Amino acid sequence: MERDGIVQLGYVMVFRERVRSYASLVKVSHSVFAMPFALTMLVVVSKFTPVSWAQVGLLILCVVFARTAAMAFNRFIDAEIDARNPRTASREIPRGIISRREGMCLTVASSVAFLAATYGLGTHCLGLAPAVLAVLLGYSLMKRLTAACHFVLGLALACAPGGVWYALTATWAWQPLVLMGAVLLWVAGFDILYACQDLEFDRENNLYSIPARLGRKGAKGLAALLHTLSVGSLIWFGSLFGLGFWYWIGVAVFGLFLASQHSTVHRHGFGAIDQVFLTRNGVASVVLFMFVALDVLCR
Repeated sequence: MERDGIVQLGYVMVFRERVRSYASLVKVSHSVFAMPFALTMLVVVSKFTPVSWAQVGLLILCVVFARTAAMAFNRFIDAEIDARNPRTASREIPRGIISRREGMCLTVASSVAFLAATYGLGTHCLGLAPAVLAVLLGYSLMKRLTAACHFVLGLALACAPGGVWYALTATWAWQPLVLMGAVLLWVAGFDILYACQDLEFDRENNLYSIPARLGRKGAKGLAALLHTLSVGSLIWFGSLFGLGFWYWIGVAVFGLFLASQHSTVHRHGFGAIDQVFLTRNGVASVVLFMFVALDVLCR
């Protein structure tokens, strides 16, 4: 009995380690980039369209499965590049903790789950889902083709609030494009700064990026411009939907978060860009959502 208990405990520990490895592979913690903006659109739409808890649950599943598919495919397709880059050589596939085949299997499984969740929201969502997947998976190929890859990543995350609008209203409109634009500009800006770490590696390996094209100084200036435009888009979005006091506080705090990362780079150089840098952007999106929710609830 004691031996059986030890064996069962061993299985549990192995299972937990595998789950931890998969969670690390797809960076589950980075869901804070897309999810808060998806929920922001959901809260805003709920002001004029009834939203059920079933829809909320399915929308959350869509975001989770979509980004899991995108991240798993990115790790699969970039395995050889990651292995050559000292900054990424410790990732799960280069280290052999997870195989490329497992990464591809996770991509396929997550894509199927995403399609199933969109079907639950309605056939109008299922019809659009393949195009969304094409953007999400296609991003991983862009660094081989164009320095605009950062904007494709921004578009991929911008699909979250846009998808929420379409799922809940089943209509095409220009208004959600404003929030989508804010997300696209925000993501492209911080991804450009983050890519400054790999400038030399990208040039040596014929990979495309804004830093490789413009240099670090030019990339920093462009990122600052994009983040300024992002905050401007959030101001426009709030005006369009008549959002109030708490929303404007949220936008101000979000802007301060963006300004702080540029200040950090200015004072400490690009060596200050690390996982904490990404976490700060994630926190900014969560804080903005909290103020949006507070604004709507206090009406």
